[in-house]
Amino acid sequence: MHFAVIFKVLGILLTLFSLTLAPPILVSLWYDDGAVDSFVIAFAITFVTGMLAWLPVYKIKQELRTRDGFLVTSLFWTVLALFGSLPLLLAEATQLSVVDAMFESLSGLTTTGATVLTGLDYLPRSILFYRQQLQWLGGIGIIVIAVAVLPMLGIGGMQLYRAETPGPVKDSKLTPRITETAKALFFIYLSLTIACAFGYWLTGMTPFDAITHSFSTVAIGGFSTHDASMGFFNDSRTYLVCMFFMVLSGVNFALHFFAWRDKGITHYLKDPEFKFYVSMIGIGLVICVGYLLTTNIYPVEEALIKGSFELISILTTTGFAVTDFSIWPSFLPFLIFMFAFMGGCAGSTGGGIKMIRVLLMIKQGMREIYRLIHPNAIIPIKIGTKSVSDRIVEAVWGFFAVYVVSYLTMCVVLLATGLDFVTAFTAIGACINNLGPGLGEVSTHYGNINSTAKWVLCFAMLLGRLEVFTLLVLFTPAFWRK
Repeated sequence: MHFAVIFKVLGILLTLFSLTLAPPILVSLWYDDGAVDSFVIAFAITFVTGMLAWLPVYKIKQELRTRDGFLVTSLFWTVLALFGSLPLLLAEATQLSVVDAMFESLSGLTTTGATVLTGLDYLPRSILFYRQQLQWLGGIGIIVIAVAVLPMLGIGGMQLYRAETPGPVKDSKLTPRITETAKALFFIYLSLTIACAFGYWLTGMTPFDAITHSFSTVAIGGFSTHDASMGFFNDSRTYLVCMFFMVLSGVNFALHFFAWRDKGITHYLKDPEFKFYVSMIGIGLVICVGYLLTTNIYPVEEALIKGSFELISILTTTGFAVTDFSIWPSFLPFLIFMFAFMGGCAGSTGGGIKMIRVLLMIKQGMREIYRLIHPNAIIPIKIGTKSVSDRIVEAVWGFFAVYVVSYLTMCVVLLATGLDFVTAFTAIGACINNLGPGLGEVSTHYGNINSTAKWVLCFAMLLGRLEVFTLLVLFTPAFWRK
């Protein structure tokens, strides 16, 4: 393990992260909201720590090995979340404990959107801006790591595209160099953010709300500057803009890259995961809106808008709300919640298991049924026109097995802390899928649950964001052996 290089990378990351505190400082000075001191102190601590980590090893030049990559990827989120919690911990307006500040920061960076804060409408503007910015930074971090870094480590969803599917990611990079890949992805991410903010502004949002909500929309984060979330704006045009960009942000960013490069949408139409993603949204909308219409809970137009919004928000693991879907009748809240387990596409800012894995598991299940009927038949699994190797199918099922075991284990731990079953089950699901809102006590916020449960949920957020194996591999003795 090359610890010197790891410290060098983390030192650079912390130093760069400290610079991201400049915008909240400017916002605080602009609105004179009294929170500037907390950001200045947090900046000083983060910058100095980053320099202290970097200076002793800055001359060392070594290549990161695969094991180093696993550790750096995991530390990327934990270290930044730790230092990202400082402004929230230091601000007088928030009055957060250490666990609450860490929970809020990690929830932002992993784009989970679970919050312990209430009274958002009365918090300093700089704190509100900072929370949204955390999600935006986390979103681009997810994209770059998922598309440019994880494939080389042989983990995550994107390696499924290497040779097994046609189109955008036949090999592990969109462009020959990782830096060029990162630049291209950042350009697309920034362009979507600007377009989303402009769309919100056209629907009547203030510039502040338009910018901050574009951050959390494109990042599929779900943080809002208002307790009522998107419901605060009470405008169908705003909801439509939000739905459009939630769906767009749940798509593999490699497809966006090639659509931008080739000036066409052919790659979308040919991509099996995208088609499966759209079909799942369509099925969900039919069930959700149809049930709301048949039960006469809302007038027709309201049922169409609210049903569509909540389904898309939950399925893409964004977590915005225009109403409290947890009080909808019968099976509907649980059905909508279960859609979040599929999540977005691989290489998107969405959470969940990822559509490509779900598609492969369905195809594998169908293959086993056919094998019962035709025991001697050779039945390949295909994604599009390309056959998927059994090694990848095994990896997907291995991922799913570990995912389920981890889910159930953490659920039992939460039950042991005193939470009821619905709260425990959905809180773990909301955090491991990076969704945010759950059911029961966590349908609106997580502030009332105990501290032990919050630490468990922090681990669940990391586990979900790091695609399970990336984090769990650090707990195996073999990883640390020479």
